[in-house]
Amino acid sequence: APAANANAEAALDRLGLRAEDMLAAGKPAKHRLHALQLASEADTFAAQDAALADTLRERAAALAALPPPPLPTGLRATLRPYQEEGFHFLAHLAARGFGGILADDMGLGKTVQTLAWLLHQSHAHTALAAADSTPDKKTKPFRALVICPKSVMHGWLTETERFAPELAAEPFTPLLSYATRMPGPENGPAILVVNYAQLRLNTDWFQRHSWDAVILDEAQFIKNPTSQTAAIARAIPAAHRIALTGTPIENRLLDLWSLFAFAQPGLLGSQAGFRRQFPMEDPTSPARLRRRVRHFMLRRTKSQVAPELPPRTEDIILVDLDGEQRSLYDAELKRARAQLLGIETARALDAVRFNVLASLLRLRQICCHPALVSDAHSEMPSAKLDALLERLEELRDEGQQVLVFSQFVSLLELIEPRLKSAGIDYLMLTGATENRGELVDQFQSDKTKTVFLLSLKAAGSGLNLTAASYVILCDPWWNPAVEAQAIDRTHRIGQTQPVVAYRLVAADTVEQKILALQKDKAALANAVVQEESLASVLDLDSLRQILG
Repeated sequence: APAANANAEAALDRLGLRAEDMLAAGKPAKHRLHALQLASEADTFAAQDAALADTLRERAAALAALPPPPLPTGLRATLRPYQEEGFHFLAHLAARGFGGILADDMGLGKTVQTLAWLLHQSHAHTALAAADSTPDKKTKPFRALVICPKSVMHGWLTETERFAPELAAEPFTPLLSYATRMPGPENGPAILVVNYAQLRLNTDWFQRHSWDAVILDEAQFIKNPTSQTAAIARAIPAAHRIALTGTPIENRLLDLWSLFAFAQPGLLGSQAGFRRQFPMEDPTSPARLRRRVRHFMLRRTKSQVAPELPPRTEDIILVDLDGEQRSLYDAELKRARAQLLGIETARALDAVRFNVLASLLRLRQICCHPALVSDAHSEMPSAKLDALLERLEELRDEGQQVLVFSQFVSLLELIEPRLKSAGIDYLMLTGATENRGELVDQFQSDKTKTVFLLSLKAAGSGLNLTAASYVILCDPWWNPAVEAQAIDRTHRIGQTQPVVAYRLVAADTVEQKILALQKDKAALANAVVQEESLASVLDLDSLRQILG
């Protein structure tokens, strides 16, 4: 008996569990939660408690019995095999009443995997309601809440429209405007997207209503379990909870406890118990913790799924201008439009072209940072810089190296102090840099140099920077060929990793319209002339489209 007890205790320890997890065989919820983990050690427990071992095997078999569902109809995306596996993982958890964490590396498509799952859940919700024969029963529609940083709200809205258009998605607006239009989620969109600041300011409303699903994107925002945001998220009533993050553990194992306290409460016990079970100073703690959560967290790195990735992925990150930055932009836009009033011919346009293009330049500068048009605006916020720093901090935590391009050297100089404050090591190369080769060699050989700030004109061609696998273009350039050359600084012979390029674009501004114009007008998009490129050949219709 002592030997059996010792074996059982050792088995529990391997799984990061304690004896209290095994107490009270009559607690089905407790055994259901741990059945998948404990079943792998059922033979060990059989020597101590045969009935318990049989129960564990039965529960594990029941949990694993459901076949993976097909991809939902209405999904307008072709998922790569690993993304389909991610969808099955989320569906598997939901079908068994669990929550969990999708922790894929950045850029592997956590959003589209989650949208596939939400579409599947919506269809299941509708089918269940149709099967309910209760007379006169009014079924509430499927409602999901997505909580994310402000910088990625646009991404959720646009990707929902692109990949799952039958699920209407809307951003949360201040509560006063919701008082009459949306007293409860059932009167709103299928997917409500809210940022973390709005969540804190409208806590009562979110916690007063129950949701079919709550998605926490960039879930490392609640890594501190004692933070107000973490406490609010844990208290939101939801049938299903999913956390999305590329960095489930940033600094300490307790980060993961906080994420699971939201996604699957009880899985890792109390915070005090977790600290006792998984002390940081114990070298076995990470391995035991991985075994404990392996059925509830799915993580794939780029190196693991590289065969499923194209060699080069390009994506657009939309950011919202608001407050002072938006007001400054709108005022300049009004002036730019006024310059086109009464202009009906190409000759008339030529007379004002210089002034119009100058206004267009100022608009593009304001999109980056108001300080680019005047030092008097140096204290104004920049939505684009905020989004950039969020992304760079994530990539730094993943151990990645990043090329950051801008056509404005003054913007790179504004980024510098933000990097210093965030503790991100960097290098910078502009037209005034003399020791270019030395800096390139340093970046290529020193993994601690997370960021290379690069002037588009000075570093857009001729450099080999394959140490980086990420490129961020801070501002769209007139000539897409110049942007392609910048990306090719790392996407070239010698690069062994998939390359991911992000374009930071201010939503509802000339930047977004320039991108649309590049697609709409092939002749302009393919222009390969000098640095003016598109700007030099913009006709009246094009300018009206951009400034309209």
